[in-house]
Amino acid sequence: MSLSIQTNVASLIAQQNLSVNSAFQNQTIEQLTSGYRINSASDDAAGLAVANKFRDDIAELTQGVSNANDGVSQLQIADGGLTNISNILDRLKTLATESATNTFTGDRNTLNNEYQSLLTEINRQASNIGMVTNGSMNQKLQVYIGGGSSQSNAMVNVDLGGTQNTVDSAGLNIGNTSVAQGGVTLTGDTVTNLNDPNQMVLTNTGGAATEVLNFSYIDSTGAKQNLAATVSATSNAGITVAQALSQLNTQLSPIGLQAGVNSSGRLVIGGTGAFEFTGATETGTAVTNELVDHTNAGNTINTGDYNVSKAFGSPDTTPQILAFSNGSVTQYVTLDGTATGSAANAADNAVDATATINKVTHSLGIYAFSNGSNINLQSTGNFSVTVVTAGTGTGTGFDTGATGGTQVNPSTPLASQSVTGNSLAALSAIENAVAQLGQVQGRVGAGENQLNYAISLAQSQITNFSSAQSQIRDADVAKEAANLTKAQVLQQASIAAMAQANSAPQALLSLLKT
Repeated sequence: MSLSIQTNVASLIAQQNLSVNSAFQNQTIEQLTSGYRINSASDDAAGLAVANKFRDDIAELTQGVSNANDGVSQLQIADGGLTNISNILDRLKTLATESATNTFTGDRNTLNNEYQSLLTEINRQASNIGMVTNGSMNQKLQVYIGGGSSQSNAMVNVDLGGTQNTVDSAGLNIGNTSVAQGGVTLTGDTVTNLNDPNQMVLTNTGGAATEVLNFSYIDSTGAKQNLAATVSATSNAGITVAQALSQLNTQLSPIGLQAGVNSSGRLVIGGTGAFEFTGATETGTAVTNELVDHTNAGNTINTGDYNVSKAFGSPDTTPQILAFSNGSVTQYVTLDGTATGSAANAADNAVDATATINKVTHSLGIYAFSNGSNINLQSTGNFSVTVVTAGTGTGTGFDTGATGGTQVNPSTPLASQSVTGNSLAALSAIENAVAQLGQVQGRVGAGENQLNYAISLAQSQITNFSSAQSQIRDADVAKEAANLTKAQVLQQASIAAMAQANSAPQALLSLLKT
């Protein structure tokens, strides 16, 4: 290698190495001060791409955990509301149970007022937690959490949609239930609603007023008896609904009947006793707020018992023979259209025929009434009537729609027209509501657990993705600290060597001395 003044190769080499060492030192300082090994794409383009994907997944999962926690909070709110509705159902069942016994002597109307207010409260609470039809929670809840291989796999679904997940009174199928007294509804005065036990009835500007309700029943000997149940108000102010019911029940209870008020505010007569309500009258100059409609009320039988009504035409050539059975005992009755009044087989008309029937059938618990051209049969137990011999003549006797041998079966009692029928129906409905509510609570609880499990997985993924990103992107501080020391020493050595290289051309001057 020749010696040259023009080109100082040693100095150039020193400068090159100084530049490399300075860059190395700068890169080391950048990594130490930023904490990252990769600060730009030039540091590690492939590694940066992988690290960015991990960072993106971490951001998605972090927000996903927040979403899931929000979902858990919403489900917990619903869960608390469902627990409260469950407590209300307990109270409804208590009221229904109290009203479902014939030994209850209180006012079922008062029980029903609380019962109906609780149904309203169920509706309010169900609406507040969004679990009514089209409510905020009555839908398929989709909570995006992330971390999945696809969008569908990154989403948790909690299905609370459909009517099976509504918990208002309609959704639980108890909206139309009541614990009001059941019984035969008498046609009510259109301006009178008896739901308030403190409402005044039989008000009369002319002073005192009375209302008489007329009933027929069959006594223990089989004879028809009439009962005029009288409700009296001694002043023009009238009396309360509770007082009117008390007066009625004092007179009706001896024949096994009970007056009450149904959920529509109408007077009902319930009980196991067979009866026929034949109408009502009143006294007073200007009576208002009557218990029943005097014009249209009447000829009502106890359909809370087994019952059947058939047309009657007196057989006057050949008597009609009927076989009555209560399932264990059969009795025969002969209806002779030529016999009248108190004759043993009198059946000249429907009234005589019912008297003849009752003489025999009262021992079976089967009772006959007539409202003119028909005969109504009633019994607390199931029974049948069979035509043994068909009557002939101008009439057909007890009309079965066919000739001899035809069996007549009564209609099944209407549960709502027994005293406790509404309450018993309410108990069944509440039992079903409790089961349905339990299923909804199960779905909500399962949703909470599902989201909590999803949160646990997402948090685990965040940890693992963060670790993977750290392996790629974070700086090794111990290593870079050593590199910084190395870079500083190399830089200092490069500067010292370059100083020596720069002084080397001066040695050539000695060759030029004379």
